[in-house]
Amino acid sequence: MTAHALAGALADDARRRIFAAIVLGATSATEIAQRVDLPARAVLTGVRRLTDAGLVTGADGALAVDEASLRAVVRDSSPPDDAEPAADPVLRTFLRAGVLVSLPAQPGRRRVLLTHIAERSFEPGTRYPERAVDDALKPWCATGGSDHVTLRRYLIDEQLLTREHGIYQRL
Repeated sequence: MTAHALAGALADDARRRIFAAIVLGATSATEIAQRVDLPARAVLTGVRRLTDAGLVTGADGALAVDEASLRAVVRDSSPPDDAEPAADPVLRTFLRAGVLVSLPAQPGRRRVLLTHIAERSFEPGTRYPERAVDDALKPWCATGGSDHVTLRRYLIDEQLLTREHGIYQRL
């Protein structure tokens, strides 16, 4: 798991609430649903996504935070994009600590920034459902420099991502 994947997994409010309930000792979907006041289906989906992301381990009734995985993320991650924005004035201007400050108005600069985001968020040839694309783009928009829907639209407009029947792919 990368720091970016961690941020994406916790970008959704319901998943953060579910994760918090597990951190505070809930070990089953029923306990979580009672604590966070969410429907059972939303809890089960959230637990599955947190498990897929490597944040939670165990089966229903034995759910726990995967502390080893979290430690590995902290240990293995360096601050995002430390050297690269310094090397490129466009990235240095429009990114702060790996988060989008604003979108450039000039198409050439916007293309440089969007290429950077696409390369770090999506693997070439991998197919992503819209929800996964949104989860990957939300951390880039954490400071309100733009929103993930606009970012997704620009990535498609610039042909950095393709979209077909709700499935996205970086070429």
